Amino acid sequence: MKVIVVNNYEEMSIKAAQIVASQIILKEESILGLATGSTPIGMYKELIKLYEQKIIDFEKTKTFNLDEYFGLSRDNDQSYYYYMRNNLFNHINIKTENTNIPDGTAKDIHEECINYEEKIKKAGGIDLQVLGIGTNGHIGFNEPDIKFESTTHLVNLDEETIKANSRFFDSIDEVPKQAISMGIKTIMHSKKIVLLANGKNKADAIYGTVKGNITPELPASILQLHNDVYIIVDKEAASKL
Repeated sequence: MKVIVVNNYEEMSIKAAQIVASQIILKEESILGLATGSTPIGMYKELIKLYEQKIIDFEKTKTFNLDEYFGLSRDNDQSYYYYMRNNLFNHINIKTENTNIPDGTAKDIHEECINYEEKIKKAGGIDLQVLGIGTNGHIGFNEPDIKFESTTHLVNLDEETIKANSRFFDSIDEVPKQAISMGIKTIMHSKKIVLLANGKNKADAIYGTVKGNITPELPASILQLHNDVYIIVDKEAASKL
């Protein structure tokens, strides 16, 4: 586990984009695992710049998103399908058929989870997985629990997560209470992992991730067992290390 401390959100975004870009330059057919939320938006903007400068090319790249809200249609502006198109896919030359996001409106969610896992395996696994982290230490939507959920599954979101995500909705009542998420085993099978965090509200979670006990009560702590993890944090998020 390598911790990179930067001065601010902009530097974090640039550093993360450089790592992702390096992966694509070294392997055009890279399989990327992508995250959503406010944290990676700056990274996506930097990747778009690198694409426009013809430094990277996404034509042969495939992507798998970590998660999607249960019950939100893809045309809902709070769905992660909508988010990815608005923040990245519509601005680069990636093929639509090479982008994969769980279907939160699938009739059979259990089957959707199984099929998503199979797609990842068929693609050869994830080369580089980008992660954010919740204030409670969740990665993807793997919430604190008494055990680690292994593969893609339906999650009941914690009140803390619902409250944190309510800033994207008109009211907290509109925030979905469930989501489909890659499991811990799926994430840990990624060849390389890059976790991003900024702000003082993430300091406790980052401390637990890097120096705490490995426990499902802080899901990100499992990353201590991965052999190729970069944690990129600003000074505020790193303040308790």
